[in-house]
Amino acid sequence: MLEPQGRQIVTIIGKTPGTSGIVTAAQIPAAIAALEAAVLADDTQPEAQENDEAATEERNDVVRLHQRAAPFIEMLRRSAAADVDVVWGV
Repeated sequence: MLEPQGRQIVTIIGKTPGTSGIVTAAQIPAAIAALEAAVLADDTQPEAQENDEAATEERNDVVRLHQRAAPFIEMLRRSAAADVDVVWGV
């Protein structure tokens, strides 16, 4: 995941984006709920209706939030099941 998208996901779960951070096991359920709500909101956004073939092709190449968040949500679920924190850093 690239830095701008990582910042977006970290912000969605209520954390300050940075080079290091932690989601404690106790915080994981709320983080998952926040991500799922953001994905649902993103998926229900109406797409622009354009007749331009190039614009249509470009929209098909867009990676949506649900695609970016899915691996992180899965990691959070596994961490919750093991009752361990998720930690990142340099």
